[in-house]
Amino acid sequence: MRTPPVSVTCRCGRTEKVPYGETWRCEDCGRSWDTTQIPEAEYTKILRDMRRARVSVVGVALAIAAVFCALAIFVSPSLFMLMPVVLAGWFIIYMPMWRRRLRRRARNVPTWTLEPE
Repeated sequence: MRTPPVSVTCRCGRTEKVPYGETWRCEDCGRSWDTTQIPEAEYTKILRDMRRARVSVVGVALAIAAVFCALAIFVSPSLFMLMPVVLAGWFIIYMPMWRRRLRRRARNVPTWTLEPE
């Protein structure tokens, strides 16, 4: 899985998204910025938290689908007709809450001040 890039803003004002572990040279002023100045443990913790959030939403979806399918198979096949209602609830109620929570988490990640080389 690809890791998300690090946004590096040069002192001259230019911003670039650089993969973690790489060095970026600003084309405007010539400064070099090394993303390995970010502690690897902190960066991997952020990645792990974001990955856990994505996996949790898939897990909840699979659990709901399994319960719904089991009820439809063992109780009444007509419960399959409720699938659009369940999907609507999923996309209208649960997913916006999950996205807000994920955005809030992403806004609260630490920032680092890198020094040019």
